Amino acid sequence: MVTIPEYYVGKNVLITGATGFMGKVLLEKLLRSCPGVKAAYVLVRPKAGQAPDARIADMINCKLFDRLREDQPDFAGKIVAINSDLTQPNLDLSAEDQETLTGCINVVFHCAATIRFNEPLKDAMQLNVLATQKMVSLAHRMKHLEVFIHVSTAYANCDRELIEEVVYPPPVDYRKLIDTLEWMDDKLVSLMTPRLLGERPNTYTYTKALAEQLVQQECGNLNIAIIRPSIVGASWKEPFPGWIDNFNGPSGIFIAAGKGILRTMRASNNAVADLVPVDVVINTTLAAAWYSGSQRHARPRSLLVYNCTTGGINPFHWGEVEYCINMTFKTNPLEQAFRRPNVNLRSNPFTNQYWTTVSHTLPALLYDGFLMLTGQKPRMMKTITRLHKAMMVLEYFTSHSWVWNTDNVTMLMNQMGAEDKKVFNFDVRQLHWAEYMENYCMGTKKYVLNEELSGLPAARKHLNKLRNIRYTFNTVLVVLIWRIFIARSQMARNIWYFVVSLCFKFLSYFRASSTMRY
Repeated sequence: MVTIPEYYVGKNVLITGATGFMGKVLLEKLLRSCPGVKAAYVLVRPKAGQAPDARIADMINCKLFDRLREDQPDFAGKIVAINSDLTQPNLDLSAEDQETLTGCINVVFHCAATIRFNEPLKDAMQLNVLATQKMVSLAHRMKHLEVFIHVSTAYANCDRELIEEVVYPPPVDYRKLIDTLEWMDDKLVSLMTPRLLGERPNTYTYTKALAEQLVQQECGNLNIAIIRPSIVGASWKEPFPGWIDNFNGPSGIFIAAGKGILRTMRASNNAVADLVPVDVVINTTLAAAWYSGSQRHARPRSLLVYNCTTGGINPFHWGEVEYCINMTFKTNPLEQAFRRPNVNLRSNPFTNQYWTTVSHTLPALLYDGFLMLTGQKPRMMKTITRLHKAMMVLEYFTSHSWVWNTDNVTMLMNQMGAEDKKVFNFDVRQLHWAEYMENYCMGTKKYVLNEELSGLPAARKHLNKLRNIRYTFNTVLVVLIWRIFIARSQMARNIWYFVVSLCFKFLSYFRASSTMRY
């Protein structure tokens, strides 16, 4: 069997969602590690007055592509931006572009999707299900297509405890739901949504399950591979350890914890944190396309599912995530932190609600009050409200654990040669979690917040200042409360005098011992 880079030699690849987090990492890795690829066609819609070409030009100027730029200065010539909108009929492709794509594409990577967990059901169906249907329809017209890769999510079937690498039947037929949503108004859809979701937590996981059924039902004679990543995080090794470029998912939570804004969060210490590095997902995706494409003559029609998650192979618990965050940001603090990092995970919802009020809401109200008194615009309660919404979205995934079957991932790994295993490494058994989490936290500092490491001494000095302020405040508060009790209770006064006399005797003994020593 040919190696992975050899398979992509002379191939024309089509990528949807190329401007998204996973899509751009896929594009960079494909061009860097498979230099023989002929062209990468990317479907991009105009946005904010920018044409597709301009959006791609801006995207490839970011740090993610620095390593590729050094190795292949002319790599941009292989990227072909196609004006398209996946929500429109025929993907809003011109007749000329349709002819081009159907005549030359060999591999399709369908990564585009809405990642908003609580998108209205109609919008989620439009982006995650109907767009997939249009892409499958386009794929059937491609004369030289070898494999179609559909990126799903490991949580498409999160209503099950054991998730195997198969397509499960969803609770409703996607065709019936599409027909129903066509005539139903938004208000009625909103009322009906909780009943439709059942035990699934949001419209994202629900529509992803429907999209998997659609791919299975409508794939016909296509070679299909479905990639199911869990919570996608910063890169493990490629192109840089800890690379991340957004606040989505855990990244925003980590930053809030590093800034001292987030102090408590609902999560189970024993629940597995199904974080998977983005480069692991991309390497699995490229290898899956290689395997299905290379085997097309022996297996003219196949559908393989890959559960791309660390939970069942190299488990790491949310309690360990908490420890790593606190240690990393205390050693390498973020600039202008609000408080010292000290996030705590709590499994009890009532305890978590109490500490949310004490550690989040009250300090935010006090700080906003101070801003108003000094003539500034209050902003902390707005930040806390956004943070709480983000935590509520993740709460389901931080409080549950699943059992994953990863036989296909293991099989794929065993099919690869020694060199491919190095270049396209997705063996998460090699992942050292403490090191990865430190790189992840530092990645949010360097790549998301754009904070230079040269600013660490000032950040550490600011953190020490916050620590002194905290100790002083706590001491004054304890003394004030205790003095109130002393004023009202003879017993409290007796205890106070007893403690003071003990301290005085200890100091006298210490001075006497010091004098005798010399």
